Amino acid sequence: MNMLLVLHILVALSGLASSTLAVLIPSNQKINLSFGLVLATIASGTILVISTHSPILQSCLAGLVYTGFCTSLIVSAKYRLAKANQTN
Repeated sequence: MNMLLVLHILVALSGLASSTLAVLIPSNQKINLSFGLVLATIASGTILVISTHSPILQSCLAGLVYTGFCTSLIVSAKYRLAKANQTN
């Protein structure tokens, strides 16, 4: 159980870092990696909630905030990449 929690935290932090990097230096690979890490975070969070019987409202609220923030970064990165591709 503790290893899953550590993995969940590491994947979530990697997702934030990857999304931020995708905004700063946009590329399709970074955007796809960020998207995959966000999905992995949601999956591991779901497994944690089910296995630990933790309060669903608190967990889902934190997950929604994380997902919303990372998604906004990914959308921003896609916009910047599209804009850069138009000028070239």
